[in-house]
Amino acid sequence: MQLQVYTHPTLTVLVDDSASFLRSLSFQLDPLFPSLSFSDPGAALQWLRREPPPDSVPLHVNFDLQNQAADLCNVAFNIEHIYRICEQRQRHATPSVVVVDYSMPQMNGLEFCRAIAHLPCKKILFTGAADEKIAVSAFNSGLIHRYIRKSSLHALDLLEQEIRTLQRAYFDDREDTLRDLLLLHHYHFLADPVLARLIASLSTRLGIVEHYIFPNPSGILLLDQHGKASLLMIETAEGMLAQYEMARDSDAPPALQQALLEKRVLPFFHDPDSDGMYSPRVGANWHRYCAAAQVCQGRQTYYWALFDLPAHYFHQRPYAYADFLRERRSLACDLA
Repeated sequence: MQLQVYTHPTLTVLVDDSASFLRSLSFQLDPLFPSLSFSDPGAALQWLRREPPPDSVPLHVNFDLQNQAADLCNVAFNIEHIYRICEQRQRHATPSVVVVDYSMPQMNGLEFCRAIAHLPCKKILFTGAADEKIAVSAFNSGLIHRYIRKSSLHALDLLEQEIRTLQRAYFDDREDTLRDLLLLHHYHFLADPVLARLIASLSTRLGIVEHYIFPNPSGILLLDQHGKASLLMIETAEGMLAQYEMARDSDAPPALQQALLEKRVLPFFHDPDSDGMYSPRVGANWHRYCAAAQVCQGRQTYYWALFDLPAHYFHQRPYAYADFLRERRSLACDLA
């Protein structure tokens, strides 16, 4: 188990020529899997081929010297751009998984999957019993990622399980290069399964539905479905020492210096013009910037604490998942 660089709820696209089957399927799916249904595969193709929302992190290649070989270059990216994905209203409407029927009159499910083979979304073929050999061949060739028989006793449970698995795979694929670059720097905790399990446990307890790596201080931005933002600050022993040394060199109150030296507190100096480290203007008010340090023993010792993230860290308020679901329900009622 590894921690994803970022993840947020996405959309499942259902394609089947039976409108009644689509209504039944979308009604039965877990509300955590919002879906968009199409009984016309042509309309589904047109929607999927629209310009995708800008939810990826751009990587910029820079060459140190002219006339160097192509493999001698630096790759740069702005880590802040990652957590600002949560400000994009369209992120929850990103299609990550497509569930398509095989037997459709306009085009069959495999023809549909070939038409969207260039898209990053994962593909599930919903088949009848007679189509299983075709589905196996398509799976083995990489045209589809899963196939499920409609006649299976637990078809709906299996479908939800596969949607959940493939939604995670969708983000894993998009983050592969980004993860490798982050692991070269100060984000080794991304590869630590112990820390990943801790964040999964916190997410369940706090109702977290999306998270993003956070640059300064290093950690993870957590958002619940109502858009409440919390920062899970993560430090190593070296980071804790750097906090202590900065406080000591800035003549911080002795009580704060001692607490940092003993690794009893984590400080989040979050004033708008702060660089994240102690400054003399904090003075005796240092308590309101600190939280008790919790310990997570993974591949190395991590110290963590949860803080509310002040609004000035955003250009605009994050668009909450609950608002997205509410607007979709309202739209569905208007169209009914």
